[in-house]
Amino acid sequence: MPSTPAEGLSTDDAAVPTSEGTAEPIMLELVDEAGRTIGTAEKLSAHIAPGTLHRAFSVFLFDDTGRLLLQRRALGKYHSPGVWSNTCCGHPYPGEPPFVAAARRTGEELGVAPTLMREAGTVRYNHPDPASGLVEQEYNHLFVGIVGGALRPDPEEVEETAFVTPAELDALREKFTFSAWFMDVLDTARPVVREITGDAAGW
Repeated sequence: MPSTPAEGLSTDDAAVPTSEGTAEPIMLELVDEAGRTIGTAEKLSAHIAPGTLHRAFSVFLFDDTGRLLLQRRALGKYHSPGVWSNTCCGHPYPGEPPFVAAARRTGEELGVAPTLMREAGTVRYNHPDPASGLVEQEYNHLFVGIVGGALRPDPEEVEETAFVTPAELDALREKFTFSAWFMDVLDTARPVVREITGDAAGW
């Protein structure tokens, strides 16, 4: 099994540079079915079929009118490239609190700090990616919040963004491919989404 992903991957998909200028593989936190940490694994190896259950996070940010911020994943991503998905998702480093990882990664990908971000539960799923053959075996921590400023997306991570109402999301899903996990995480987060956006938003 290779210790680092292939050349040309985006920052989140490649090795992490160290202070000495060398590269170390990105490590994930492995968990049991109850979400308890049981070890670590290199990121790519954890996604090779059948996959190894690991900790992840997903973020849903909204503007002040209750529209959801979506991102289309960059075409250079090794997993699910070019598909639409929620505002941000990723993996905490071993020992990193999921809330901290979610805020960090949102800033790295979209150049914006979330405000009023709240926990919205967890969801466990198993989703193969037909295009890459990789598998998402994840124990996913969900967070909902408000966009805290103007977006500055990293083009290596994000192909494009869109703010959508529920009706616009339905129309977009009829035309374009979304990440395999998108509806699982959105449906689980809906109670907190409604608290954040208000009933008038329609979520």
